[in-house]
Amino acid sequence: MKKTFISASVASVLALASFGALAEGPSFYGRLELAVTNTETGATLQSGTNGLEANYADENNAGTYLENNFSLLGVKGSEKIADGYDVVYQMEFQVENTSGTGDVFKARNTYLGLKTNAGTVLVGRNDTVFKQAEGAVDVFGNTNADIDRLVSGQTRSADGIWYYSPKIAGLVTLNATYLIDDNEKVTSAEGKDSSNDYALSATLGDSKFKEQNYYLAVAYNKGISGIDAYRGVAQVKLGQFKVGGLFQNSESVADSSIDGNTYFVNVVYDLNGVNLKAEYGYDEAGFGKYYSTLGQAGADDISVNNFNVGADYRFSKSTMVYGQYSMYKGDYKDTTGAKIDLQDDNVFSVGVRYDF
Repeated sequence: MKKTFISASVASVLALASFGALAEGPSFYGRLELAVTNTETGATLQSGTNGLEANYADENNAGTYLENNFSLLGVKGSEKIADGYDVVYQMEFQVENTSGTGDVFKARNTYLGLKTNAGTVLVGRNDTVFKQAEGAVDVFGNTNADIDRLVSGQTRSADGIWYYSPKIAGLVTLNATYLIDDNEKVTSAEGKDSSNDYALSATLGDSKFKEQNYYLAVAYNKGISGIDAYRGVAQVKLGQFKVGGLFQNSESVADSSIDGNTYFVNVVYDLNGVNLKAEYGYDEAGFGKYYSTLGQAGADDISVNNFNVGADYRFSKSTMVYGQYSMYKGDYKDTTGAKIDLQDDNVFSVGVRYDF
């Protein structure tokens, strides 16, 4: 009886090992991230934050809030179906049950794809390759100091096709996003539809600094989210320092006369496991979330300065704590040519992130 049980156990282990050789997953994962934030206007808080009025720029939104910084649940994996062919998949959902919105789950990156020696093709919902070109240069990402407060094109698109080439010479990857017709249409001032929207990018090096200590990217966005844009990204690791920057030019599809540049530079210093971070951003385009909440997107002669400082520390692989301060200050001209000062916003946050 014992021999039979042992034989069955060994057979079960061998079967699992055989399956593991063919499949990676499915693996379940998630993140819970909450922050306590004090703000003067609420202009850069996460949109689902409980208690925010419809007009974020209203001074009545000054105060202290509990922010949900994109807590999520997901499952992902891959399975070999033939030599050189793997099915890859991911289903990810944002969890909003700590906020004041009615929808507990929101769609995030969810796709089905095929990985071959010639590259990987994904179909579904995903960050565009234009957004992904940022690499790790968004050092305050997923918080109220995310670069998307100033820069546009940080888009997660549905009903699209993605292609990622293998690394050429172990360094360069060519990538593309194509959105199915009729899913992204914006009519320009000339009456033209911007269907067949797409994004292209080329990356060099390693954004995680595991294989190379540098990362470079160029990307182009055609029509997605109503803009034509191009960007360049660079980041390098020098000992305990990481230095990075992003430049982007954006133009409205609906009105080509509305355009401008956005710049970011930042530095991160690893002080015995504590990441000290500082970032400066400047924008003259007016397409970021900061303007959409203020209702000034596309205003003339926009000039906004953004400064962020902060620190984070991981107690373990799963748990990180952080604190940060952000300042936004700027002005623009309205349709009459009058100069309008934007409400300055000073934002303080402390938060905790738990990954599993």
